Amino acid sequence: MRVLRASDGVVSTSLCADAYVLELAGPGRIAALSWQVDHPVSAAPDWARSLPKAWNDAERLYALAPGLTVFGAGEGARTRRMLERTGFETFELSWASGFDGVRANLLALGRHLHRDAEAGEAVAALDRRLAALSARSAERGVRPRVLYLSASGGTAGDGTYIDAAIAAAGGVNVMAEEGVTGWPAGDPETVLAVDADIVLTSFFTDGYTGLSNRAVRHSAYRRVLTQGASETIPASDWPCAGPRLIDAAERIADIIDDWSAQVPS
Repeated sequence: MRVLRASDGVVSTSLCADAYVLELAGPGRIAALSWQVDHPVSAAPDWARSLPKAWNDAERLYALAPGLTVFGAGEGARTRRMLERTGFETFELSWASGFDGVRANLLALGRHLHRDAEAGEAVAALDRRLAALSARSAERGVRPRVLYLSASGGTAGDGTYIDAAIAAAGGVNVMAEEGVTGWPAGDPETVLAVDADIVLTSFFTDGYTGLSNRAVRHSAYRRVLTQGASETIPASDWPCAGPRLIDAAERIADIIDDWSAQVPS
């Protein structure tokens, strides 16, 4: 197994992996980022968008000769084995559904990159921001009912990183409150039956377009979006439970602050 040296370039093969690599490795350490890095759903800075692109493809990765290849959770099993058999080091993120998973991935990737101190600083900064959100929630004293709606008409229940962000911001995820877990598919009747103070949308204009984007067109969803406060969270904040999930939580907290200012005392 090769040992990653400080001069070796890091390669990321997925949007989620991009977010973690960018958090811990800056210019000069990254050889390539995923093919999604220049899409609207990516939060990569301008300098990173012009880097070479990587796919979950062994032949292309061999050509990049990376010091470390970072895969998203559950991705690239066959490619990883091929790379490792020929002496290349790889790292696969663990599946994360909230901030505990973000912390674990940052620390684990930090060890592989020999950037333990930077990973520790990133985790400490995350914890400070979460503590600040908790203080804001306590001072607010009210917890609005929040519904998340994606462009496909799907939503998010308990055990999802959307639920984690809503809770951290000081809201109540109405789907989790209804006993829904995971990522239920779009169901207009279910969404219409839910009473929410705030509707959060995402991936409507900056995600991937396709035939499944029914919430953009369906009259039932449009009715939901006009019933209460409706706000958009940039897709680049939460394509997965990554380092920018805290940005999404802070945006939601700002939305809740605006909502609570309108609530009669």
